[in-house]
Amino acid sequence: MVVQVTPRIRQGSKSMEGREQKVEANVLLLGAENVGKSALTVRFLTRRFIGEYGDIESIYSHCDKIDGREICFNIWDSLCPQNTKSNDPGYITDQQLEWTDGFILVYSICDRASFNVVQKQVQWIRQAKAKISAPIIIVGNKRDLQHRRAVSSEEGRLLALSADCGFFEISAAETYHGVLVVFHELFDLIRESRVPKKGAAGFKGIVRSMSAVFGRKRTE
Repeated sequence: MVVQVTPRIRQGSKSMEGREQKVEANVLLLGAENVGKSALTVRFLTRRFIGEYGDIESIYSHCDKIDGREICFNIWDSLCPQNTKSNDPGYITDQQLEWTDGFILVYSICDRASFNVVQKQVQWIRQAKAKISAPIIIVGNKRDLQHRRAVSSEEGRLLALSADCGFFEISAAETYHGVLVVFHELFDLIRESRVPKKGAAGFKGIVRSMSAVFGRKRTE
């Protein structure tokens, strides 16, 4: 059973690209070190899992098709802290806030400190007025390591609800499909945030549970 929280959509400053078939989405990955941000990114880009990475900050581009439309994801795989001038692990630069269309905040379910970092980053983003329309998805990674769990699913879900974010628990090590769902869900939220809305803001976040088979364990 995978719990997914879907946030309400805020009105964005950008307009969707009408009838154009190709759309770009800038995605910023945040979180503490060693939570699997790079593993999650590379899993999405290549379908393969690689367990260890150096301390490298990179921006990747990857095109995918969603509903018959070509989507170009630009993925900024960031380091933590994101700015050497700040000792606050939740700090996010103005450049990152202006660049991104949506956030993926990753913590390890085995690491309480990494969850605390994501809490701080959510607060920082929500307090930044410049990019308040950009949707956020919180991801609890390393779901395959249940025996080492330090953060419950309930805590992740409650954080997402309190901050109006999406939420997934996945294992980048075990399956490609779970990672794919995260990126496609974020794109859907980005697309909705770009559509001008009339009247009041969107509905309060909805929690729904869904049974999902994310495939067998990696055999490579």
